Amino acid sequence: MADTERRENEGSTQIEGQPDERSQDSSAAASLQARQRRRIAQLEQQLGVVEAGRASKERHSNYFMAQGRAIRRVIALFDNVEDLVNENDRRCDLDGDEESNVDQDRLQVGYVTLTHNLHWFHKKGGEMEYDEYLHMMKMLRQGADSARGDDTAKLKSLVSDWVNREFKPDDPVDPDDKHSHGFTNDACGRLLCPAEFDWSNPIVRAGIRDRSECHIVTDMSFPAFLYDKYAANPDDLEEGLFKGRILLQAYKAVFTSPSSAKDIEGDGDGADVIRNNRLAKRSTAGVKVKKHVAQIIKMRKVTPRSIAYIACQVRFALSAVTSWRSVDGDFDYIQFWRTIVDFFEKAPGREANRRADKLLEWWTRKVFGRSHRDDVSSTAKANMSVNTLARQRAQRDDAFFDSP
Repeated sequence: MADTERRENEGSTQIEGQPDERSQDSSAAASLQARQRRRIAQLEQQLGVVEAGRASKERHSNYFMAQGRAIRRVIALFDNVEDLVNENDRRCDLDGDEESNVDQDRLQVGYVTLTHNLHWFHKKGGEMEYDEYLHMMKMLRQGADSARGDDTAKLKSLVSDWVNREFKPDDPVDPDDKHSHGFTNDACGRLLCPAEFDWSNPIVRAGIRDRSECHIVTDMSFPAFLYDKYAANPDDLEEGLFKGRILLQAYKAVFTSPSSAKDIEGDGDGADVIRNNRLAKRSTAGVKVKKHVAQIIKMRKVTPRSIAYIACQVRFALSAVTSWRSVDGDFDYIQFWRTIVDFFEKAPGREANRRADKLLEWWTRKVFGRSHRDDVSSTAKANMSVNTLARQRAQRDDAFFDSP
């Protein structure tokens, strides 16, 4: 009996001097759980940083793509932004007064136009890392090409409808079948016919359709749709040029909404900006009004490059070509775009430049109306009655104090 009690006391003393095994297991489990919770929190934090970075990059990508939608429309239809930047860099590196050619001048004007429309481009581009810069360029290009594609799809059906309404051809132009367009269709052929030819002449029609040597259609000829009433004066080919009805309708459809393209009557002198944009802006109270392209890019004047862009789009819409391309048979769209741009930007003399400016003013009145508050010169503002009165009052005040 005494031995039994002694063994129990010894066992009790041993247990009291060592940790309980179950307590050890519990502490280890709690420590493991704490480490796991800390690791999970750490991973969640890292995931949050990654997702925030991805969201930030996506926001920047969307912004650059949205900004890029103006590039093909008003800056350069075929040149990439890299080409414009490279030309500007080349000029900055020139040591002397080296002459530049017409193509280089056109690129430089494109760069100036780019920085005017994307005012942040020069500063932001200079601050970016190279990988970020390449990504920005990629997004700008995607936005530019996406907008061009959207406009092509929009005008495909609109131009067909306008042609059918105006000419009422026996074989209507089918917006869903490009093979019904082009020179095989009498109405489209009339509009695509070079200004120096008479489409009503059956020999001309047959020659163009057969692509005979004397009737090859190239970018060296202005299509009839560019002219007022779709007819050119052979003795004055500048008369009525770039005043074609369908050209103007297409411009308004792209830049100020398809509904505004219905209102193009009048010579522009009495156009009213409120009336011109009424359909695009009409909305009930509390309903957000969708902005049109010109409002989004803060465009208040028609520009040479925007006219050239629309001319290429209309030419493609009238043609039988099914997918966008820079060359259609013997017709080079790149050169066609350049020719129109140079007509305005490279006028051969002072009088020609004056006529080009007057034509642009006509376009601006037709598209945006006669609101020219922002165009008033400093001299004109100084002579207006409010400013004149302020000067007169100041002069009288000075004279009063200067008098004995």
